[in-house]
Amino acid sequence: MELLFYHKFNLGKIANKLGYSSIAHLSAQFKKVTGSTPSLFKKARAPRQAIDSII
Repeated sequence: MELLFYHKFNLGKIANKLGYSSIAHLSAQFKKVTGSTPSLFKKARAPRQAIDSII
């Protein structure tokens, strides 16, 4: 979820970094755990500030 917040990696890179065999497998697991697809989660998320700007 954190990797999706910051837009640094696309879903393919996230799947690879986390050891998933495919984007589809990551998406299915994500939906099973969160109830949302990664794409919908990304669209619905509230913007986050860097911790440096808060402190």
